[in-house]
Amino acid sequence: MLRLRHFRCLPAIVLLLYTPLFAAPPKLNSLFPAGAQRGQTVAVAASGSFDHWPVKAWVDRTGAEITPADEKGKLSVKIAPEAVPGIYWIRLYDEEGATSPRPFIVGTIPEILEQEPNDDPRKPQMLESSVVTINGRLEKAGDVDTFALSLHQGQTLVAAMEANRTLGSPMDASVQIVSAAGFVLQQNDDYHDLDPQVVFTAPADGTYLVRTFAFPATPDSGIRCSGSADYVYRLTLTTAGFVDYAYPLAVTRPTGDLDESSQSTPPPPTSASGGKPGAADASFPSVELFGWNVPEAASKLPVRSAGSDEIVSLFHADLANLAWVRMEPRSTAVEQEPNGRGWPQELRLPVTITGRIDPVRDEDVFRFQAKKGDKLIFRVESRALGFPLDPFLRLMDSSGKTLTDVDDSGGPDAELAFSAPVNGQYHLMIRDLHGQGGERYVYRLSAVFAEADFSLKLAADAFTLTPGKPLEIPVTIERTNGFAEEIAITATELPEGVMASPVKSLGTGDSAKS
Repeated sequence: MLRLRHFRCLPAIVLLLYTPLFAAPPKLNSLFPAGAQRGQTVAVAASGSFDHWPVKAWVDRTGAEITPADEKGKLSVKIAPEAVPGIYWIRLYDEEGATSPRPFIVGTIPEILEQEPNDDPRKPQMLESSVVTINGRLEKAGDVDTFALSLHQGQTLVAAMEANRTLGSPMDASVQIVSAAGFVLQQNDDYHDLDPQVVFTAPADGTYLVRTFAFPATPDSGIRCSGSADYVYRLTLTTAGFVDYAYPLAVTRPTGDLDESSQSTPPPPTSASGGKPGAADASFPSVELFGWNVPEAASKLPVRSAGSDEIVSLFHADLANLAWVRMEPRSTAVEQEPNGRGWPQELRLPVTITGRIDPVRDEDVFRFQAKKGDKLIFRVESRALGFPLDPFLRLMDSSGKTLTDVDDSGGPDAELAFSAPVNGQYHLMIRDLHGQGGERYVYRLSAVFAEADFSLKLAADAFTLTPGKPLEIPVTIERTNGFAEEIAITATELPEGVMASPVKSLGTGDSAKS
């Protein structure tokens, strides 16, 4: 397996393989089921091509043990009871190479497998519990999976699918709530990108159907429901607690944060984790969990982090789904109402602030001081985090005169670069572009001084070498805010027989960008 680490930057690294290859490297398309509950051991089918079996397995973190079975394409996945919920990335490899990583999701609530036949709404798969994650697959054209469960009047059911966005399944799914008489009561197609989610409150006691089907993620000329062995999904159905997000979305990293040696104490029932959980400590910042059916006793969590983790996953053992919080090295704040144009909230830069555009037509305005020539970056994250806000930013002087504004920056959210023309006070306003608002119109706004920096992009996560022939791996380099230093790159931990010479990217010329 080839891993390129510690990229300082890279115009093109050339690898040369002297060890002969005799067969194609393994290929892993999907895993089914694509997840399991903490403490479970499950049999998993690996879809792909494997010239050599058994293969070996690699997983990116502790908590999951993977053992290839005697039968080709079959794995045993054992999840430790104390495993941290979330995505576990798995590679299979042999002497010829390694697969691309595939996700395997560890959850907190009970899990079952979808059972065919369940296409006919008159013969759905009956569910014994209304708190369950179903591991399913739409494996043929026209496939429709139908599940039945009992609800009481006033109960709120969350039906949330993970497929395209999380698992990479090439499907664009729909989820419907259907009455026992066959009437569609509620439907959703694209809640999180292409993955649907429905929040349904039962109008009366009775049996309700949850139905799912899909079309190709890349549209074609067909109008019929699609399916394949790789149309793998996880459908969480729950009338208990379901986590949507944590508020605030960013907290300041505590001084003397946890290191690996301090994390041997098991977490309490309410726990937060990034990697390995640590012991409870009042010095850690806390957040509030928002979602559906979340009890008050489970809504507050401390945010613990291991080492240099930037994003910390949060979970409660009795709630479905996770939330994520960014650990910032700078000050963080929460927007405070009222903070409209007549009474802007004061900020001290640099800062990351969490806010909410609520109610409809709400505007959040912040004031800050800047010196002439200060170069500032204001970056909003919202749609990229799964929220419906379409952010619009406007920068004004202290009199309210507009200096610049932006609503699109080549991505789902907004970023505004500004150079202060004079010393003084400035105002920054954020709102929804279309005047919408609500509890889920949440954003994370970073206001920082522009610093020279760079980022790198590889075209793929795995590369195949031909014996005796060099392989050039180009990397796209994006230099921002005037970064012009020379950048060196070396490839480390190469397998036996593979050699690579260090390369450099100069501050100017062709090698500066690729």
